[in-house]
This record gives sequence, C-alpha cells and structure tokens, in this order.
Amino acid sequence: MTSRNPRSLLRALAACLLSTALVGPLAQAADKVELTLYNGQHKEIGEAIAKAYEAKTGIHVNVRKGSSNQLASQVMEEGERSPADLIYTEESPPLNNLGEKGFLAKTDDSTLNMLPPEYVAKDGSWIGVTARVRVVAYNPKLIDEKDLPETVLEFAEPQWQGKVGFVPTSGAFQEQAVAIIKLHGREAAEEWLTGLRAFGKTYTNNMVALKAVENGEIATVLVNNYYWFALQREKGQLDSKLHYFSNGDAGGLITISSAAVLKSSKHPREAQALLAYMASEEGQRVITQTTAEYPLHKGMVSDRGLKPFDELQAPAITPADIGNAEDALDMERDVGLN
Repeated sequence: MTSRNPRSLLRALAACLLSTALVGPLAQAADKVELTLYNGQHKEIGEAIAKAYEAKTGIHVNVRKGSSNQLASQVMEEGERSPADLIYTEESPPLNNLGEKGFLAKTDDSTLNMLPPEYVAKDGSWIGVTARVRVVAYNPKLIDEKDLPETVLEFAEPQWQGKVGFVPTSGAFQEQAVAIIKLHGREAAEEWLTGLRAFGKTYTNNMVALKAVENGEIATVLVNNYYWFALQREKGQLDSKLHYFSNGDAGGLITISSAAVLKSSKHPREAQALLAYMASEEGQRVITQTTAEYPLHKGMVSDRGLKPFDELQAPAITPADIGNAEDALDMERDVGLN
C-alpha cells in the first residue's frame, strides 16, 4: 500500500473543512422557520406582535395586511396552497366561518386554558385574543349624558333624526345587529336598522365617525370603545365622552378580535407557539399597549384606564352565539344599508 504525502492529507482536510463551512450555514438557513400571519387587525397591532415575537424567539413573522373578510376569503381560495400559517381578524365571524368550513386547526389545549371558555370557539378552532365593548361616543356640548337613551334600540326613533351616526360596514356593528336578533327577534333588529337608515347618518369608518362627534358635527355615534382611546392618545384632552349601556342591553355588546392556526400551515408546531404567545400575558401586554382593548388572558386587567371589564353590564351573547353574522348582512341588504 502506497502511503500518502502529508501535504496531500492536509490539503484534503482543508478542502473538507471549507466545504463544511460553506454548506453548514446553507443547511441551517434551510432549516430556519419563518411564519406568515394574515393580519385583518389594525396594521400596528399585527406588526407589534411580529416584532415582539421575533425578539423573543428569533422566528421572523411575515405580516400580510388586509381586511378580515378579504383574508378569510383568500384562505378559502388558496386552500392547501396558502402561504399563511395563522390568521388574525378584527372580529370573530370570519374565523367562525373558516372553522365551520374546516380550514382551521384545533388550538392546543394549553392555549385554550389561558382564556375564558366563552371567548373561544366551541370546537377550539379559534381563540379570542382581546375584547372591546360597543359604546356611544357623545359630545357634551350637543347633548347631556342624561338625555341619552336607555337602550340602543331607541336610536332608531324619529327624535334622533340627524343626531346619531353609525358605520354599517363595521363588523362590530353587524355583530351588534345579530345580538339584537338574539335578544329581541329578527323583526326588532330589522326595525332598528330601518330606523337608523332613516334617521341616522352613515360613516365610512369608526374613526371618521368618532372625529365627527369630537368636532361637534353630530351629537352621538355608535362605535367600539378603543377608538376613543386611540384618538385621546393622538390629541390629548378630548371634548367627546363615552357612554356605556347597562342592564345587558345590546348597545353594550362585547366583541373580540380573534386568531387561529390554519390547517394547511407548513409549520404547525411553530404556528401553535405563536398563537400561544398571543394568548399569554406577555403577548397580551404587547397588544393592549398598542390598542386600548381588554386582555382576555385569565386574571389580567387593563392598565390603560378602561372601565373595568367586570363592571361592563354586557348582554349574555358570546362570539360563538354571533356565529358568521350572516343574518345582519342579509338584513342590511334588505333595508338598503349595503
């Protein structure tokens, strides 16, 4: 057997080490997981979650922004080809619809256990992330709080001609209409929408409506509570104030933002971990410092100066009761609101 030159052995070893050095990082890069989040929530909320999660875990989260309904429709069109791992929506009906159609994976039990059962899907396919409450924003220069109605149904009466604004395209407004169906029946809900169309003023989005109250253009608008706090953060002292309905009235409905892992996710374990982070106390703090919504993690309370969650006298209507909110869309079409 011929012995090899020591220099040849050294050259061979160097080549081997160089090959390892070049291939190693490529192999590691190939193994590195990135997640894609379809974000139907407000842009800054999705970005805050992605940034905080990457800082904690090193996993990059690609955020694709769109409306909740648009993204849910996109998931259905893409099917197994969807690049999304999770979907995060501003309201629950789009995820309820995806869950019923079989597009969502069951949430890990450990994540479900962080949240009150009334704010997760009955089959565990989606979770409530944070909550908000429907309120009346009013301008005290135009109306006294004592003169506001005891029930949101009264806003559909003639005396509120030109004094109440609303956003018929808002998911939360549509959920409120479904709550009225559940509490008072379809006829009462249709009368409410018909009256609002006749006597109220429609706005294109909630912040535009709120600013109309703030600027004294209209006495009241029906909105979610967090818009007022967002405007307060932007402007400081506000002229407008919030009125909370009580006694289980539909005007004080609690609605939620929600999230889920897609069954088609290519990284289901990592996607479940991100969903768990969103439900955790740490993740909820990231979200509620970005928007004035209520944390749903068990035992957490808001530190944003909101009316305490346990003092809200909301109707006993859960997101699961709201379902897909299709009845509200049908009624809006029937009365000419869309």
